[in-house]
Amino acid sequence: MATMLENHPRGLAFSDALMREVKARFLLVDRDHHGRERLYFDNAGGSFRLKAAAERFAQVDAIPDNAERIHATAVELQQIQAKAADDLRTILNAKGGSVYASLTASGAMFDMVRAVAENVPGTNMVTTVLEHPSAFDAMSLYADRLGRELRVAKSNPVTGGIDVEEIVRLVDKDTCLLNVIYASNISGAKLDMAEIVRRARAIKPDLYILVDAVQHAPHGLIDLEKTPVDGINLAPYKFFGCRGSGLSWVSDRAAVLPHHKLAGKKPDYWDLGSSAPWQFAALTEIVDYVCWIGRQFTEATERRALFVEGIGRIELHERALLAALLDGTGNATGLREMRGVEVFLDHEDLTKRDLILGIGFDRIDCTQAVVEYGKRGVTVYERVATSIYSKRMLESFGLEGTVRVSPLHCHSMADVEKFLRVTQEIAAL
Repeated sequence: MATMLENHPRGLAFSDALMREVKARFLLVDRDHHGRERLYFDNAGGSFRLKAAAERFAQVDAIPDNAERIHATAVELQQIQAKAADDLRTILNAKGGSVYASLTASGAMFDMVRAVAENVPGTNMVTTVLEHPSAFDAMSLYADRLGRELRVAKSNPVTGGIDVEEIVRLVDKDTCLLNVIYASNISGAKLDMAEIVRRARAIKPDLYILVDAVQHAPHGLIDLEKTPVDGINLAPYKFFGCRGSGLSWVSDRAAVLPHHKLAGKKPDYWDLGSSAPWQFAALTEIVDYVCWIGRQFTEATERRALFVEGIGRIELHERALLAALLDGTGNATGLREMRGVEVFLDHEDLTKRDLILGIGFDRIDCTQAVVEYGKRGVTVYERVATSIYSKRMLESFGLEGTVRVSPLHCHSMADVEKFLRVTQEIAAL
C-alpha cells in the first residue's frame, strides 16, 4: 500500500486556514525584529522559532534551582528533562540508549566520533564528501591521530546526493566507523539511510554507524527501528527551537564506550556538568507542535503516531512549496523556466529532496545576488567555495558557488510567489 507521502509526489499544501494557524505559532515569519517586511529563506542556517519554545525557554531558564536535588522544584526539573528525553526518542523512534545534551550538535558529533574511533578496532573509517565540517573534520582528525585510512564517498552531481553503492563499496570488515549525513545542506538531497545501513551491516554486522540529522530532522521522518544506528544528532535551533543546544541519541553499545565523563557517573552517562533544563523543555514544545499538526489529520492519540502524521504533513507541504519554486504557479514563473537563472543539482524526484535548492544567475555572481535579495527584503545565503562550510561539497559538484534557498513549512504559496517575482527582477539586472 502506498504511503501518504508516496501518494503525493509533488506534495500537498496546507489549507489556507491551517496556514494561518501555523504562521501564528511562529515568531517573526513575515516581519523581522524591527518590524520590517521580510522573507526569511535561510532556514537551513537557523530556522524560525516557535513562540511556545521561546516562552518556555525563558520560563524554565529563570528557575534557579539545581535539578540534582530532592526538593519539589528540583523534582519538577527532573521530570521536564525525563519527558524531553522520551520526546527525543519519539522524534527518532529510538528504544533505550542514552540522550546527550550539549551546547551544539557539532560538539556532540566530535564526541561521538571520538568515542568510537578511539575504542573500536579497525584500519579504516568511512564518510562522505557532503558531510558538515563537524562530522568530516572529526573523522579526519581521529583517522589521522589513530593512523587509520579515511575513505570518502563521492557525490552524485545529478542527484545532489551520495549513491548507496558509492558508500558501501568503501566499507569492509576492517571499517571501524561509518559516518553519514541524512540530507545535504547544499542540495537538499536525502540519502537512502535504510539501504545504507542494511547493506553496510551486511558487510560488517557489528559496524558502528553515526548520522548527522541536523539538516533533515525538521523536514522529514526519522525511524531508528528501520535504520538502526549508534549515534544521531540534531540541533533544536534548526528545528523550530532555541540556539545554544544540541541533542543526540547514542545506542546502548555506543553509550558505554569510554568517553569524557565524571568517574562517579554511570558508564552510559554522557552529560558533563549541570544540565540546562530549558534545553529539554523547548524540545517538548517542538514535539507538542508537530503533534498538533498531526491532530489536524488523524484521530490517533499515541504520541509517536501523532508526530509521524505531523512531520509527514510538514514534508508534504514543503514538497508542494518546492514544486512551486521549481515549476511556478498560475501567478509566478518557476525557477526552471526563468530566463537568466539556473537551478543547480535539479533532480526531478522531489520525494528524494528536502526543501533546499541552489540557484545561480547568468549576469551576477551569487554573493552579489544575495545582496540584491537583501535590498528587496529577502534573506538567502551564498554558499561559496572559499567557505570552510561549503568548499568541499561545492567542489565535488563542480560548482564555484550557489545561492542557497531554504524556506520552511511556515511559509505559504504566496511567500513562494513573492520570492519568484523578486528572483525574476534580479535576473533581469
